[in-house]
Amino acid sequence: MIIYAAADIHGNTKRISLIADNVKALKPDILVIAGDITNYTNAASVIHQLNNMPIPVLAVRGNTDLPRVENLLDTSPNIDSLHLKQISINGICFTGIAGTLPVPFSSRICFKEKRALTKLEPIINSSSVLVFHTPPRWAQDEVMGKFSAGSRNLYKFVRKHQPDLVICGHIHESAGITSIGKTIVVNCSISRSCSGAIIEYQNGMKPRVEIIKKTDIS
Repeated sequence: MIIYAAADIHGNTKRISLIADNVKALKPDILVIAGDITNYTNAASVIHQLNNMPIPVLAVRGNTDLPRVENLLDTSPNIDSLHLKQISINGICFTGIAGTLPVPFSSRICFKEKRALTKLEPIINSSSVLVFHTPPRWAQDEVMGKFSAGSRNLYKFVRKHQPDLVICGHIHESAGITSIGKTIVVNCSISRSCSGAIIEYQNGMKPRVEIIKKTDIS
């Protein structure tokens, strides 16, 4: 399976067009959006454009996505919200948790973060693809290259369960690839130089990930 992962669209029509161009050029099987789909307003228009993508779309909300975005995702026929749900496509199971609290120096997924992560445990396994907006602590989460701002509880969760792949965003300047044990963590935030990540993944195989530079697509 070829996964195209992107985050931090922020309702920007140029970023949506960039995603559409990448989908056309790279021909992935599925599009995963790791939060901050909108920028508080104009949510219906943004979700409508994503719903018109020619491939299935999976998504979680970020900190700039109001709760009503969840309903828009649930009522869009080509989009599935991954919030505490397991979606299986071509034998690969995707799940995640929506939201982010951008607390200075230490982001959290939600107020009751530990409880939410506990709810996720029964529906994951080592081959699951986990999608969050915030990165785990110490994994592509450096702000201005100076300090980490990811979730400590998410780091502990990933350390404990060691899923093959975690997809996230939120820290725009830290788009890239790293690992926590055997888990590959991909920050696919769209920025001035990055337009997401392309991931080749099959059960039983280590994911192969490439960050897409904006110059890679004409």
